[in-house]
Amino acid sequence: MAERVAIVGVGQTYHRSRRPDVNQVELMNEAVRAALDDAQLTLKDIDAVVMGNMELFEGNYLVDMWASDGIGSYLKPGMKITTGGTTGATISCAAFTYAASGLFNTVLAVAFEKQDEGDTRAGLISVRDPLWDRFMAIGAVATFARMGRSYMRASGCQEEHAALLRVKADRGACRNPYAHLKLNLTIEDVMNSRMLIWPMRLLYMCPTTVGAAALVVASERKAKKITKKPVWVQDWVTVHQQSARVHRPGEEARVRTIGVGETSHERAAQLIYKRNGITKPIRDIDVAEIYEPSTWGELIWYELYGFCEPGEGWRWAEKGVTDMEGEFPVNPSGGVVATNPIGATAMIRIVEAALQVRGDAGEHQMTRPVRRAFTTAWGGQNWTVATLLSKSI
Repeated sequence: MAERVAIVGVGQTYHRSRRPDVNQVELMNEAVRAALDDAQLTLKDIDAVVMGNMELFEGNYLVDMWASDGIGSYLKPGMKITTGGTTGATISCAAFTYAASGLFNTVLAVAFEKQDEGDTRAGLISVRDPLWDRFMAIGAVATFARMGRSYMRASGCQEEHAALLRVKADRGACRNPYAHLKLNLTIEDVMNSRMLIWPMRLLYMCPTTVGAAALVVASERKAKKITKKPVWVQDWVTVHQQSARVHRPGEEARVRTIGVGETSHERAAQLIYKRNGITKPIRDIDVAEIYEPSTWGELIWYELYGFCEPGEGWRWAEKGVTDMEGEFPVNPSGGVVATNPIGATAMIRIVEAALQVRGDAGEHQMTRPVRRAFTTAWGGQNWTVATLLSKSI
């Protein structure tokens, strides 16, 4: 029988555009030290280490081989993982599985990206197949711009609704000491930011961030000895789906599926909800930290994750439902549009959700108790990872 597992320590760096003061190993070491200090453990207490990043972006390979002195993996079992935007979440899930297997009592998970030492765009282009990936070759900015245009035509959403969500994210980031972009934005600031591809403005897209994150995960019997505030990992799921959703004019908020089946967002949410008796997310979940590289994606994904009905995402933005003080807070940390060290971004969602469950998020802590938190990650070719964290077993 699998062991139940808990997060017993979390750590992250202060995120910036550039960190010339540290190399990659030193950057990871900052997050590792923070997580170990949080768990009140030392490297001697760690049985295995799982780590990773998006190697293409820095152009340095086999990072697990040369980073062992910085992350404490010397002579310890483990692996390196790279799965695109989902990397940080996949690393976390591997650590959960290690601890649940009964083979290891304590597992360290480490994720990072030092984008000031490479060319992220060149890395993305280099992995595209000229035939099969033609629909993705336009890049993230154009992809989310296309999504935004389709959603506006189909649902009645206006650009101002995306701006409302960007201001919401900035309010959270300004309260979060680790966040990258803290801009004190107004609606006017967002609407006047540079247009990239209509309706995609500069402030609707995530930044290029340098940073790292780490988790310490333990089996149930070990977790109870380590901390009085374990965050239980109730469930996790990974879904790969080769499909994309667009909204068609004249169909109101109805959605047409291109490709095969539903999106990975929908399937991952449906699986984790069904397995855990969640029938109404807005009632059964207290906070969500979702992976939203663009504000336009956040609007649409409220619907795909089943938080609200199709076509209602922009109305939620208008009503402030997902604000920190709203009925269903989403990304009180500021989210990906404020902080995006790609290899670590998805792990930061889990770190931030764990802090909310523990009540340790500081100025961006929700005022009401958090019993259950939902996190997601999303990456290339429609790959979604979802996790469910809980205050109790």
